[in-house]
Amino acid sequence: MRILLTNDDGIHAPGLKALETIARALSDDVWICAPEYEQSGASRALTLSDPIRVRKLDDRRFAVEGTPTDCVMMAVQQLIDGPAPDLVLSGVNRGQNLAEDVTLSGTVAGAIEGMAHGIRSIALSQTMNFFHDEVVAHWETAEHFGPGIVQRLLEVGWPADVVMNVNFPALPPEKVAAVEVTRQGFRDGLLRNMEKRTDLRGRDYYWMGFSAKASEPAEGTDLRAVYEGKISVTPLHIDLTHHESVHKLKSLLGGAPPKLKTSSDPSRGGE
Repeated sequence: MRILLTNDDGIHAPGLKALETIARALSDDVWICAPEYEQSGASRALTLSDPIRVRKLDDRRFAVEGTPTDCVMMAVQQLIDGPAPDLVLSGVNRGQNLAEDVTLSGTVAGAIEGMAHGIRSIALSQTMNFFHDEVVAHWETAEHFGPGIVQRLLEVGWPADVVMNVNFPALPPEKVAAVEVTRQGFRDGLLRNMEKRTDLRGRDYYWMGFSAKASEPAEGTDLRAVYEGKISVTPLHIDLTHHESVHKLKSLLGGAPPKLKTSSDPSRGGE
């Protein structure tokens, strides 16, 4: 089995080393193509206005000056000799990719790009409670459980338009409660915020940040599973259609395009 590894934390990230440990437990045909620099929050961004440069570190390891999506596309179309990968693994991310975060995640985007190329793809993230530089994630948890989960997912299979999103709880392996197949949750509060600062020349600038506020997630969601010390496995796809609204709007908006109502239109209360 040929496996392609990528991430959004960069080619030197400790999570990529953990991912390589997981991959090499499954195969000796492992290729790595990751961003030269951190690309957290890049989502599915493509580099369109600048050239993409590649640094070859060894025969099967490449650093790309681009996004996770660039990396997977570059690896599949340009860098890998011979057959395309059978599996794309993206991660292991330093921090969770849960709930609405999946739409921002470069880790999940790397898996989605693999899926777009017809390759089975899995995103893996190691949850953290604190994100200070001195805090070390429980990489041993991802390394311990990752190979078995990936192998089992490959055995049971999943639809071609789906990627798997795996989040390991912020616990050592012996304290992990179980594995739960979950649905994507949504937090009950906005965590992102902007902080205004002023530089030494009197000009304003802003830092984007996240507040550490716990939510009250519903049962069966990825958030709840991780809160309860479980490994969350969530099937994701990129069909963002809200199907209930489609059915409702068909009877209200279908047919001839509506005309703009003027102020004299009785239905708008005009005189």
